[in-house]
Amino acid sequence: MNTNWNFENSYLTLPKIFYSNTQPENFKNLKVILKNKSLLEFLNIEESKFETLLINSMNNKNINYFSQAYAGHQFGYFTILGDGRATLLGEHINKKNQRFDIQLKGSGKTPYSRNGDGKGTLKSMIREYIISEAMHNLNISTTRSLAILKTGEKIFRTSFEQGGILVRVAKSHIRVGTFQLASLSKEKKDVEDLLEYSIKRLYPDISKNNDRYLKFFEKIAESQINLIVEWQRIGFIHGVMNTDNMSISGETIDYGPCAFMDEYNPNKKFSSIDHNGRYAFNNQPRIAFWNLARLAETFLHLIDENQDKAIKKIEKILKLYEKKYHELWMSMMRDKININNFNKNDENLIKELLDLMHVFKMDYTNTFCDIENNVIQKHDFMKGWYEKLKERRKLNNNKKTINKNINPKIVPRNHIVEKVLNEVEKGEYNNLDSFIINLKSPYKNDKPNEFVREPNEEEKVHETFCGT
Repeated sequence: MNTNWNFENSYLTLPKIFYSNTQPENFKNLKVILKNKSLLEFLNIEESKFETLLINSMNNKNINYFSQAYAGHQFGYFTILGDGRATLLGEHINKKNQRFDIQLKGSGKTPYSRNGDGKGTLKSMIREYIISEAMHNLNISTTRSLAILKTGEKIFRTSFEQGGILVRVAKSHIRVGTFQLASLSKEKKDVEDLLEYSIKRLYPDISKNNDRYLKFFEKIAESQINLIVEWQRIGFIHGVMNTDNMSISGETIDYGPCAFMDEYNPNKKFSSIDHNGRYAFNNQPRIAFWNLARLAETFLHLIDENQDKAIKKIEKILKLYEKKYHELWMSMMRDKININNFNKNDENLIKELLDLMHVFKMDYTNTFCDIENNVIQKHDFMKGWYEKLKERRKLNNNKKTINKNINPKIVPRNHIVEKVLNEVEKGEYNNLDSFIINLKSPYKNDKPNEFVREPNEEEKVHETFCGT
C-alpha cells in the first residue's frame, strides 16, 4: 500500500482554456468523518495514513491543483461554466496503471464560482456519498466517493448549515460541455487537442484508427445508452441532465437533485428547478440523445470536411443507437419480469404492466421484487396480468440462467436519505453507517424493513434540491 498519492496530471498538457490553477480554502478544523475503505484499497492508498495524507495535501501549496472549465446547455440554454466549487487534487495512478481524478468538491472559491462561495453543505456531500456508492453497488457506472470531510464551519444557504467536502473519484471529469467550450475557442486546434487527449486517456484502443473521431463518438453513444438503460432499470432520476453534467467516460456524475422513484410515474420529476419536466424519468433517453447531438456538433468539421456528409454520418450513428437503446431496454425489462426468448407480444405485456403500475401508484422497486417472488397476484388488480405472465413464461428457455442482479431489494429511498441526513446534522451516525452497509449488497433479501419499506404520505419527498 502507498502512503502517498501517485499523481501525474496529464490534463495540464491541454491548452489553458480548459483549466485554471486553484487552491483549496484553508479550513483550520478539517476532519474526515467518512472514508471508503474498499476504494482506498483499490487505489492502493493505506487507510491508516489516509486522513493525514489528505489534510496535508489540501494544505500543501506546492501541489499543482486545478479546476476545469467547460460550457453547457442548462435546461436547454447555453452558458459558460466551470468547476465553481471543485478543485482537482490530481490524477492518481494505481498499481494496475489505471488513472483516476481525485477531486475535492466544496473546497472553496474558484475562478468559475461566479457569485457562489464554492463550498458545500455537509448534508449534500453525504447525500452524494450515499447515492454514488449505492449506484456503484447496483453495478452502474458512476463517479465514486472516497471520503467526506467536515470543515468545522457553518455556511449559509436557506439557514446556517455545517460545511462539508466530498472527495470524488472519476475516470475523468471531461464533459460534453468541455467540448462545447473548446468549440468556442479562437484556436481551432483546441477541439482537436481535446479529442486526441480524450481518446488517448479513455479509449486508447482506437487511437490509431483513421476514423477515430467517428469511433470516439460511437464509443460515447454506446456508453450513454448503456448508462440510461441502467438508470431506467432501477427507477433513478438524475434531475439535471445538462450537457455539463454528462461525462464522456459514461459515468453517472453530479448527484444534485437526483432521486429514486417510489410510486411509478413515467413523468416523475423531483428537481425543484425542473419546472417543465425536461429531465423527467421517461425523458432521460431522449435527453441523452439530444446531448449526444450537441457533442457531435463540436467536431463535425473533423469528421468530414463536407458538413452535410459529416451530419449524415452522425445521424446514422444516432439512429443505430436509438434502435439499440430500445433493444437493450426490452431485454432489461424481460429480465426484470423473468421472461426470455423473443416474443412479439412482449412489448404489450410490459406496457400493460407499466400502465397498471402507473394507474395504481405501485412502488417501482417493490413491485418488481414481488413479480420476482411470484407474489404480485396479492393485488386483485394484478391477477389478470399475472396470468398472462405465467403463460408467457411457458415460452422461456429454461436453460438460461435467471439474472439475480436485476431487481434491487434496496435503493437509497428519498425519505430514508433525508432521515439519515437530519440525524447526521445532530451528530448521530448509527443509521448512516447501517444504511451504507445495507446498500453494499442491494440484491440480497436480508434487508431491514426500515430501509426497504415504501414511505407513508407524511414521509414522501416531492422535491429535491441541489443543496450545495
